[in-house]
Amino acid sequence: MSEAKKTEKNRNFVTALARGLEILRAFEPGHTMLGNQELAERTGLPRPTISRLTYTLTELGYLSYNARLGKYQPAAGVLALGYACLASFGVRQVARPLMQELARDLDVAVALGTRDRLQMIYLENCQGQGALTLRLDVGSRIPLATTAMGRALLAAVPDVERSYLLDRLRRHHKDDWERVREGIEKAVEDYRMQGYVSSRGDWSHDVNSVGVPLVLPDSTVVAFNCGGPSFLLSQQRLDEELGPRLRTMVSDVRNILAHV
Repeated sequence: MSEAKKTEKNRNFVTALARGLEILRAFEPGHTMLGNQELAERTGLPRPTISRLTYTLTELGYLSYNARLGKYQPAAGVLALGYACLASFGVRQVARPLMQELARDLDVAVALGTRDRLQMIYLENCQGQGALTLRLDVGSRIPLATTAMGRALLAAVPDVERSYLLDRLRRHHKDDWERVREGIEKAVEDYRMQGYVSSRGDWSHDVNSVGVPLVLPDSTVVAFNCGGPSFLLSQQRLDEELGPRLRTMVSDVRNILAHV
């Protein structure tokens, strides 16, 4: 990039807005109440900056403050933005009935997600009837590199985007990169050969799952996964049942979207 373009890009970049959004990103499932010190640790921003940003976000209705605990939590303003985002993904409405049917038939969890930096975030999740299916809600985040959903997305994105993400993942995983890279490369090959990818204890040793991507009409890539406890889902069942069934389900979603 030329110096002129760099200068123009920096001039158009609003640092204060970016920092405010980093504050909102710091809240995750299981960490919904955070104090200024915790926010500073999570974002790397100075405490005085954090204090100004949390005050502003509270005034605007994006955070609420619990005076007794001295902590903040997301407020209705964030919820409104989240639902507006979910509503823009029409694939959720099309896919949900098919996802629920598959979850019920196989007694597994079936989820739909999209990429957020180096994570996948759940847009929809359907559960089987069993008590041991994975309990992850909409908004839950899972790793991009080691999960079936994340690997499915990596297998379907354009080569240029995959190369960019691999470089970021290499820096993120550091000492564990060789194992992570091998898992991703195998997933790309598996998707080319069989139309689905898998994570067999790679994300969590007691979870096995398969994943299939879907390229939407606007070229956005989302991904589905299907899985559960490894002691219930053998590798044979992944290959003979879950993988082919999920692949067929995603094909059905694609065909419906093509005629909407």
